[in-house]
Amino acid sequence: MNLASQSGDAGGSQLLFANFNQDNTSLAVGTKSGYKFFSLSSVDKLEQIYECTDTEDVCIVERLFSSSLVAIVSLKAPRKLKVCHFKKGTEICNYSYSNTILAVKLNRQRLIVCLEESLYIHNIRDMKVLHTIRETPPNPSGLCALSISNDNCYLAYPGSATIGEVQVFDTVNLVATDAHYFPLSERAANMIPAHDSPLAALAFDASGTKLATASEKGTVIRVFSIPEGQKLFEFRRGVKRCVNICSLAFSMEGLYLSASSNTETVHIFKLETQKEKPAEEPTTWGGYLGKVLMASTTYLPSQVTEMFTQGRAFATVRLPFCGHKNICALAVIQKIPRLLVAAADGYLYLYNLDPQEGGECTLMKQHRLDGSAEPSNEIIEQVSHDRPLVAQTYSAAVTKGITHKCPVDIAFFYKPLISCCPHASELVTAIMFSETLSIYLSSQWFCCN
Repeated sequence: MNLASQSGDAGGSQLLFANFNQDNTSLAVGTKSGYKFFSLSSVDKLEQIYECTDTEDVCIVERLFSSSLVAIVSLKAPRKLKVCHFKKGTEICNYSYSNTILAVKLNRQRLIVCLEESLYIHNIRDMKVLHTIRETPPNPSGLCALSISNDNCYLAYPGSATIGEVQVFDTVNLVATDAHYFPLSERAANMIPAHDSPLAALAFDASGTKLATASEKGTVIRVFSIPEGQKLFEFRRGVKRCVNICSLAFSMEGLYLSASSNTETVHIFKLETQKEKPAEEPTTWGGYLGKVLMASTTYLPSQVTEMFTQGRAFATVRLPFCGHKNICALAVIQKIPRLLVAAADGYLYLYNLDPQEGGECTLMKQHRLDGSAEPSNEIIEQVSHDRPLVAQTYSAAVTKGITHKCPVDIAFFYKPLISCCPHASELVTAIMFSETLSIYLSSQWFCCN
């Protein structure tokens, strides 16, 4: 992720760029004085693998897995791409383009160069240009995603500058599943209408069969099947405020999805269907009302029903800062699932993730990335929060709010009626929640795309 726009706000940080490699085993950092790679094999120690000071103002540095192949772009020559063997210290080749290079993506078969209105697809073996996707919608942030799978080597990029359409292109065959309908210049494997607002983030899972998307409003995260484009999951990151999503990242096995933003909260979602979730009977009156509320959604408008059925965060991370650009990754380090966050403040943060219980993740360690002296064993104080930590379901969150407003005697008055007549329970619940629903409908709850 390009951090250059915020480097001046990061307390003197030298960072211009940070990104994890394809399997989250190393971290690449671009600085004003060069670039460096760090190993992510340990929590307690951040081992520097390599540092280069020959190229200044490195705004893009991408490493191919754990190999010595690296792609570099400097602010001093923003239209020039250099491909190097960093262990040998040799330049393999360089290419110049018609406009500023905004992003570079690598996998074992392809190298993608993203300009504002075009994408170049290179063969990774000899760096020949295989295909150029021209006249793409304006993409000033260089948003794109490349699958790391050899079997499903897809490229995703915005299909519109005004709405959240995703174009998916097969970079190996350079043809689409419906290629006989389109000329070569228009062969996108699929167009996915993901959001109503323009796209802000894209991410493939390791298998290349799932694509996560977020829009500029940032309240809803969606996951689609690839290449079919069917919606598989829909998660609500927030409700009352729109945010800027910085990054999306799947865990390597594809079970978890993390979403970071310009706020202090990172959300981790669990990709499990209703059939996979264990059935739990409510043990409290609030839990019982939550279950009844879900049953009553058939009486509500579709937009309201969607809010009740959208998945909520399985786990959260509270960062010690707010407003800095950052990039996150989910990795297993020393046999424990971790969330890693590299931020424009010059730090790498490592958190433990409980794969069974979720909840709020624990900050285990933080490391400086810009070469400055490490602070004396102190953990940056977590910012204060006045919002609830995690709501496993939307209905649980609503129920929690209502039980504080509804007198206890009203709840017990309706309980016998609900236990005797299921249809009455749906009607009673709709009545009890009508006031709250009207508040939600008149607020900012529908900035959801």
